[in-house]
Amino acid sequence: MNIVMNLVLALQIVTALVMIGLVLIQHGKGADMGASFGSGASGSLFGATGSANFLSRSTAVCALVFFVATLWLAYSANDRPKAATGSILDRPAASAPAPTGSASGAAAIPGVASGVTAPAAAAPIAASTAQPIAPVAASGAGAIPQK
Repeated sequence: MNIVMNLVLALQIVTALVMIGLVLIQHGKGADMGASFGSGASGSLFGATGSANFLSRSTAVCALVFFVATLWLAYSANDRPKAATGSILDRPAASAPAPTGSASGAAAIPGVASGVTAPAAAAPIAASTAQPIAPVAASGAGAIPQK
C-alpha cells in the first residue's frame, strides 16, 4: 500500500507541475481584444474567445487527474480502525478501581505517600512530653506562624 501511495503522490506532483506550465503557456483573454472590435473570429460560433484549443483541454485533463489524486491521497491517509460492533452505550460501564488503604484501618494522611498512617497508629507519647495541639481552623489560618 505504501508503494501505491508514493506513486499517487508522484502523479499528483507531476500533474501539478504540468498544469502550472500549461497555464503559463496559454495566452490571456486580453490578448484577443482586437477580435471584439470586428477583426478575425468575432463572428465565429463560439464567440470572440474561440473554441477550446489543445492547451485548455489538456489543462482541464491535468486538473481532473490532480483532483482525483488529491481525493485518493486524502481517502487513504484517513486510515482509521474500524469501529467495534454495537454502540458504546451498550457496553458495560468501567468501574473505578478500589481504593488502596492500610490494613490496620488507620486513616492515611492526605498529601503523604501511601502506606504512611496517622500518628494515632504510632506508639503513644508519654504524657509528660506531650504538648497540647491547637485546633486548626478550616480557613488555613493555622498555617500562619504566630508570634
